[in-house]
Order: sequence, then structure tokens, then C-alpha cells
Amino acid sequence: MNRFGEGVAARYDAETADMPVEPVVEFLEALAGGGAALELGIGTGRIALPLASRGVRVSGIDLSPEMVARLREKPGGEEIEVATGECATTKVEGPFSLVYAVFNTLMNLAAQDEQAECFQNVAAHLEPRGLFVVEIMLPELQRLPRGETFLPFDVSPEHLGFDEYDVARQSLTSHHYYPAEGAYATFPGRYVWPAELDLMARLAGMRLRERWGDWDRSPFTSESGRHVSVWGKA
Repeated sequence: MNRFGEGVAARYDAETADMPVEPVVEFLEALAGGGAALELGIGTGRIALPLASRGVRVSGIDLSPEMVARLREKPGGEEIEVATGECATTKVEGPFSLVYAVFNTLMNLAAQDEQAECFQNVAAHLEPRGLFVVEIMLPELQRLPRGETFLPFDVSPEHLGFDEYDVARQSLTSHHYYPAEGAYATFPGRYVWPAELDLMARLAGMRLRERWGDWDRSPFTSESGRHVSVWGKA
């Protein structure tokens, strides 16, 4: 199901305008090593377009035609090959030296089997010794008040954002309300622990190479709110 329709696509660039781009592109360009790259959840091209402008041949997979239409409107957007579908199963002509998924994209696969299948799909697209990079949040379970399931992450006149946790199902649903528009959207997903991701990678024939707390290669610690992990294909 495509939950990233026109309403989300229309505001996506504005809502992500403060997110880092240059450190992400530098990190990925170095790992691509002059080879081709595949982005899972390419969206409006926030990362893909500046990466392509550095000479990396970028392809993408995305479930949302509306998001990809925004990509096509931008300079260089028409030159990027994009396949429409779920990143767990959709195929793109490769192989690639680098596959990457940023900004919690992997969580949009709402079942463990789908996330594990995504690792298998990535491995099938990678050339020998190719790399898979994932940026993903860690669940903030320690911040949940006892007996509560909702955790606010943004409360402003323009936007109300709450994450809803279901610990038994390991699910996280983000709720977004925009008062000025009267618009409401939900994004159900599945949070996943680093060790679980490492096991999915092993089952797909990949091993952990690096894990950082951010794109600047700061250390990953128990205080980190997310991680940037790199697995390599054997």
C-alpha cells in the first residue's frame, strides 16, 4: 500500500529541508568507489540527485509514483532509472557496488519477513564485495511513560507528531497532524534492533563492516538515537 501519495509528496521536500545532505552524499560516494549505486526509497531525490551530480550512476526503487514524479521535475531527475514497487522484491538491472536506504526507509516494511527479504534482494543486486548502507532510528522505549504507548516527537503550531509503539508486535506507527490544513496521516512500520539487522544480513550472505552513530562517523553508543550501518557482501 502506497502511503506516500500526493499529500505527502507535496510537503516532503519542505519537511526534510533541514536534514543533512552533504555528509550523507560524501559518505556514500566514498563507499561507491566509482561504481553504480541503488537507493531504496529514492523518493523525491533528496540524496540521489546530489550523489548523481558527483558522477555516481544512481538508480532507485520506490513505491510511490507521486514521490518519483517530484524527482522527475528536478534537474537531472529524468536521467535516473527508477523502478516502482516494494524494495523487498522489486528488481533493477545491476549489479551495483552500493545499495543504500536512508531515513528509516527499512522501517516502512512492516513485517520481519519483509525486512529479511529486503536484505536478500539487496544481496542479489550487489556485485561481489558490494556494500549495503542503512540509516535507521533506534526505538525510544526508555522514554515511554509506564503504561503509555504514545510518544511525541514534534509539537508545534504547524505540525503535531506522535509515535505509537506496540512492543509486543515490535511496531511503530507515526501519526502526523497538520492543523492549518486539517490533514492527518499515519505511517505504520516496524522498528528493528541492530543485532536483528546483523542476523538478516548474515542470512543474506553479508557481514557487518562498520556501524556509526551518524554520517560523520561518530561512535555508536548506548546513547545513540540512530545508527548508520554498513554490511559487505562476501
